[in-house]
Amino acid sequence: MSNAVANGLAGAGGGMIAQIITYPLQTVNTRQQTERVAKKSLANSKRLGTLVQILQVIRSDGWGGLYSGLKPSLLGTAASQVFKNKAEAIAVARKAKGHGDGTVGMFSWLLVAALAGSLNVLLTNPIWVLVTRMQTHTQAERKIMEERKEALVKEASENSLTGSELQVKLAELDSIKPHPYGTWQAVNEVYSEAKITGFWKGIVPTLIMVCNPAIQFMIYESSLKHLRAKRADRKQGSKNITALEVFLLGALAKLGATISTYPLLVVKSRLQAKQEIGGNISLRYSGTVDAIRKMIQYEGLPGFYKGMSTKIAQSVFAASVLFMVKEELLKIYTLLADKCNKVLLSSAK
Repeated sequence: MSNAVANGLAGAGGGMIAQIITYPLQTVNTRQQTERVAKKSLANSKRLGTLVQILQVIRSDGWGGLYSGLKPSLLGTAASQVFKNKAEAIAVARKAKGHGDGTVGMFSWLLVAALAGSLNVLLTNPIWVLVTRMQTHTQAERKIMEERKEALVKEASENSLTGSELQVKLAELDSIKPHPYGTWQAVNEVYSEAKITGFWKGIVPTLIMVCNPAIQFMIYESSLKHLRAKRADRKQGSKNITALEVFLLGALAKLGATISTYPLLVVKSRLQAKQEIGGNISLRYSGTVDAIRKMIQYEGLPGFYKGMSTKIAQSVFAASVLFMVKEELLKIYTLLADKCNKVLLSSAK
């Protein structure tokens, strides 16, 4: 197995493990991003902590609610990591030809990550549309139910319904059980709403966000290269980077990338979520420009940063785990490869 393949598999494995560990935070964060509250209502609304919201999901949807959409998400994560590791394979190929030192430079990272990221987005966007729908399905259903109840109460206040009739109809709504909602249900819902183009909702902000991994990997590789050079200058006994150091460098890299691109992530989630969320049509969007305009008009700039603390915690921890697991897997591969080579050499003698 070539080093490029090993690197790609290690990255995919690390990404999937990190996704599983941090997925509950991702689910809550998506719900936070797609919760649409107008300015006048924002002042009266209470902001719940991430832990409280996790407990609310468990109470209303069970433990499975925290992992809704995990299967397609793992597929998307694995595919994304394979694309991202192409840049490292290109760097190694350049070194073999006498160009560069085997690491991807700053400009190369930006260029390669942009090209690979764009292709990645075009191919995997349908997966993330389904993941967003599955993560926010119960939230959307709850909003729709609240709207129906408000309509009944309004109807009763206009003397169209008696008090007893109102209670009966409210009880009927409360007795409605949520429909099973899995991957195929999400596929059917998206297709019925917007046909095949529905699977590429949010594609514009997502394409712009290809700079996120470029920033992340640029910070990580630059920091890693600097740390190794510093140790070489000091002539320290061990030049190996520990798992903890990789964890911290990964956290730093993801933190910088997340803060700079978070507003685009919120817009993307809003477009990919079911548009019935929120009763006010002013909070529903027909496209990227329409979403940005309405968010500024009806929610203000804070709307672009909803759930940012949760996202930072999730993405930083996930990136740290990804890099740590990836490096450990590569160390294991290198160790096994060396042993196999020694065995082959000894048998050849």
